[in-house]
Amino acid sequence: MEPDHPADPYDQLRYRGLIAWPERLRREAPLLERVLGTAPVTAVLDLGCGTGEHSRFLQALGYQVTGVDASEAQIVEAEACPPEDGGTLRFVQGGLESIETLVPAGFGGAICLGNTLPHLTELDALGHFFTGLASRLVAGAPVLLQLLNYDRILDRGERTFPVSLRPGEAEGEETVFLRLMTHQPGGMLNFTPATLRFRPGLEPPLELIAARNVMLRGWRRSELEGPLRDAGFEVREAFGSMTGDSWGGGTSDLVLWAVKR
Repeated sequence: MEPDHPADPYDQLRYRGLIAWPERLRREAPLLERVLGTAPVTAVLDLGCGTGEHSRFLQALGYQVTGVDASEAQIVEAEACPPEDGGTLRFVQGGLESIETLVPAGFGGAICLGNTLPHLTELDALGHFFTGLASRLVAGAPVLLQLLNYDRILDRGERTFPVSLRPGEAEGEETVFLRLMTHQPGGMLNFTPATLRFRPGLEPPLELIAARNVMLRGWRRSELEGPLRDAGFEVREAFGSMTGDSWGGGTSDLVLWAVKR
């Protein structure tokens, strides 16, 4: 089957159904509320919003949310799901490096979760994003950045993530989500997300639904904190997960809480 959006690497990967969203949002809620609770105003950005689950969660809490994502397919899915009553929710398609032209100034905070930052593969693009983001935020606005712990992945040469199994569309069927990485020079990674249909007892038991190659940059913590400071942010805290664990070389994620000076 040809993708509806052939230039979009995340078309047909069905991310909404591959994550247990209610459980994830309950797990992440305390840190999200702690960080965004310091926002000077309730208008916030969800950068790399995907299908909009975090955006709708924050909107239900009373925030005025604008979700931004480069993927047309993800934005279409986000807009297809109605928001909770109250608050404001809108979605904008565009890349992080263009944030200064995509949304107006005056936001009180921002989140950028789910390994979005590695799609910016050059240091200049990363710095341009942080500078553009700073121009969209009011003074004192918090920013929560989450990505995989690439210090660990690069140091250990890791190439895979745990397999995710979710209920399939038909009875007795499961959807398998694989994520593979091929290491390249300079901290680059050829990231290959794939979804498969698993039907035990049938032949063949596995059927490929979709697979893509996406080039990512495995940003280390030290490579992010310098550009953040240069753009006018103060890094307040670093965590090893969205539950607020301390960051270290073996943690699953790198989560940075920064504040616009």
